[in-house]
Amino acid sequence: MTEPTADVPPAPEPADGPTPTIIVLTEEALRPADVDKIVGLHEDEAATYRVLVPADTERNLLSSFLNHLSLFEMREALEALRPVDRAEARTDADTALDTTLAEFGRHEVVVTGEITADDPMPTLVEEVGRLDAREVVVVTEPHAVEDTFHTDWASRAREELGVPVLHMYAGDWRLG
Repeated sequence: MTEPTADVPPAPEPADGPTPTIIVLTEEALRPADVDKIVGLHEDEAATYRVLVPADTERNLLSSFLNHLSLFEMREALEALRPVDRAEARTDADTALDTTLAEFGRHEVVVTGEITADDPMPTLVEEVGRLDAREVVVVTEPHAVEDTFHTDWASRAREELGVPVLHMYAGDWRLG
């Protein structure tokens, strides 16, 4: 048996490295087109996904009213002034999570998810650290007030996290 010499290079590191984790924060069930876009961003790698859906039980009524009004959604603006039904908000979040996980499942990717508190930022920060996430994708409807004053989830995440944050509008090609 021959002894290896000092000239033998070390074994190469795996080229693919660890599987990247992408966290998706969404306020509603993602549509097939939304999931197609998100998965398409990482089609060259076997990314895993973690979906977070806040239970919107303490919505800011004035902000919701102004957001709908700015988009000329009169009926929705008036509906936004009604008090939040906490049980219904939790049920909506559960449905949004289940629908979104099913959409990711169509792409045969590894995906998990959970419902968060109304303010998803503490959970988002925790999950980015725990999973060593490489990127965060925030999917929302346009919010005129929050987007204008940079108090939306994506802006807050960019300030708090050390990873890239992409803000997409649900069902739309535009980025926030």
